[in-house]
Amino acid sequence: MAKHKLSETRIRTLPVGIHSDGDGLFLRVRKEGSRQWFFIYKRAGKRTELGLGGYGQGTAPVSLALAREKAEAVRQRLARGDELSAKKTFADVMDDVIAVKEKSFRNEKHKAQWTMTLREYAKQLHKKPIGEITRDDVVETLKPIWSKIPETADRLRMRIAAIMDHAKARGLYVGDNPADWRGGLKDLLPPRQKLTRGHHAAVGYKELPAVLKALRAASGVSARAVEFAALTAARSGEVRGAAWPEIDLDAALWTVPAARMKAARDHEVPLSDRAVDILRARQQSATGNLVFEGGRDGKPISDTAMVKALRAAGAGDATLHGLRSSFRDWAGDMTDYPRDVAEAALAHVVKDKTEAAYRRGTALAKRRGMMRDWAVYCAQGQ
Repeated sequence: MAKHKLSETRIRTLPVGIHSDGDGLFLRVRKEGSRQWFFIYKRAGKRTELGLGGYGQGTAPVSLALAREKAEAVRQRLARGDELSAKKTFADVMDDVIAVKEKSFRNEKHKAQWTMTLREYAKQLHKKPIGEITRDDVVETLKPIWSKIPETADRLRMRIAAIMDHAKARGLYVGDNPADWRGGLKDLLPPRQKLTRGHHAAVGYKELPAVLKALRAASGVSARAVEFAALTAARSGEVRGAAWPEIDLDAALWTVPAARMKAARDHEVPLSDRAVDILRARQQSATGNLVFEGGRDGKPISDTAMVKALRAAGAGDATLHGLRSSFRDWAGDMTDYPRDVAEAALAHVVKDKTEAAYRRGTALAKRRGMMRDWAVYCAQGQ
């Protein structure tokens, strides 16, 4: 069958109806003026029509050249014997990508964030055939959150782009990636706000002893978990996931494994006497592997429960992460401990190789003294 019957010039003057470009590629011109590409093939006597996008429509029009490229990709798949009648949707490919990426995620939290962003904010793409997704579809998906939560929106865009790249590699999508920022999105969405981590609301270190006094007077797992987080300057996720095999009570040392650390490397946390007392008390009632188990067996205390306990102790709108800021401000304002020792206590990554080597060699001993002094400071008035 002859191919390339149409031309860009001729397309603009075509009457209403269906027009062949040859070898299965057609253009449907409707009364209202819209033009849609589609591909027709037969297998076992069954006729199937595949949509390839609109000509000169939306923000991602399919030109004659791109329609031919898409049609050729279909022909190649048919020649390989691929089944095309059941179209792969965005959700199908999304699940495939998540399954592939699972092994590279640093931890469960990262995996959950990656998955939640796509499942929650890209819902309107889920049922669309992956080969028919346009730049306009991506724009409409991003618009509701683009200005409201810009950092999440940009992460969503990058994750959609990763799925489209995966689809292209498998021959399920032909053409430019519709989620590529420089491929056209930058002209269709407002300029991106500068993405910043922002500052977490924190209790001033001068007020913290009073908050910890109230926490110590409170009963419940959440109060103990928050107090332990404050005394160790650890992230809430590290505390919530703390397990007994990580803890050496005799050596007063908690070793958080790399799999649960943001920097993906083991982190040793020297424990003050009060931190050890909290752990020994928790050990008396332990029924499982987790130190701070929640209401359900095998599940840690929730972040929400910890935040409620913190605020019930008079911390205002302070966040759990803000406890780390309280510690860092105290170390900088009230002590002579070197900056790198305080940074090591927070498990911050240092780019300087000399400083990084120093931390590995001697910072633990100095950090033990610092965390002891921090616990003494936090116990003022108790």
